[in-house]
Amino acid sequence: MIGIKYLIFAIFSTFVNISFQYISFSIYDGFLSLYFAMFLGTLAGLVLKYILDKKYIFYHETKGKKDEGKKFFLYSLMGVFTTFIFWGFEIGFFYIFENQNAKYIGAVIGLSIGYITKYYLDKKYVFIDKKV
Repeated sequence: MIGIKYLIFAIFSTFVNISFQYISFSIYDGFLSLYFAMFLGTLAGLVLKYILDKKYIFYHETKGKKDEGKKFFLYSLMGVFTTFIFWGFEIGFFYIFENQNAKYIGAVIGLSIGYITKYYLDKKYVFIDKKV
């Protein structure tokens, strides 16, 4: 059941990420717009995924604001590596295929690989006080 929930949350977070990117491009499509949009999408997806993973995947209850901050920092830190995977695919597809929609295909592939990797990193290094 955890795997199915994680998959649903990953799909939903990917949708939110891509949606924020799309909205960003509709507002600004100039110099460095791809990178700005990727940053906004990543931030939106990160916050949503953290809340869902903490509560419904790892069943973690924070012990106060300090613990919450520490968990979010560790969660974000584990996301740095996986974000490079995601961004690499998105940028790579954008430049290789020279098509505006290719970046979204690359993003979905990169996010899929990243989320699988991130689950194991989070399980081992972030939410270690509960067995999943």
